[in-house]
Amino acid sequence: MAKLPTQTPRLTAMRPTLQAPKDEEGRARHRRQASPWRAWYNTARWQKLRWQVLVDAMFTCAMCGKMEGQSRNLVADHITPHRGDEALFWDRQGIQCLCKSCHDSRKQAMERRGEV
Repeated sequence: MAKLPTQTPRLTAMRPTLQAPKDEEGRARHRRQASPWRAWYNTARWQKLRWQVLVDAMFTCAMCGKMEGQSRNLVADHITPHRGDEALFWDRQGIQCLCKSCHDSRKQAMERRGEV
């Protein structure tokens, strides 16, 4: 009986391309270095402003109208993206209350399309 010849594999392992840090802390550090204004979100001043926005809106999403009892499920959203502009970042009139669902889906999609 004759043996069949063995074929060499055609597929090879892919080499890794640029990779983001795998750990959460490394990702956060990378984002802070790329955008220093992100540190503003960690200030007491921002926390106070955020709370004021949520209270003024009576914990109600400006997009869907849902009233949310858990403040962690609400976002103080910049109506016009500030992109590091300090005056826009701290402008109370330019911040609205959104539920996390609307912020992470509808609002982000609007920003990507350039509607905001």
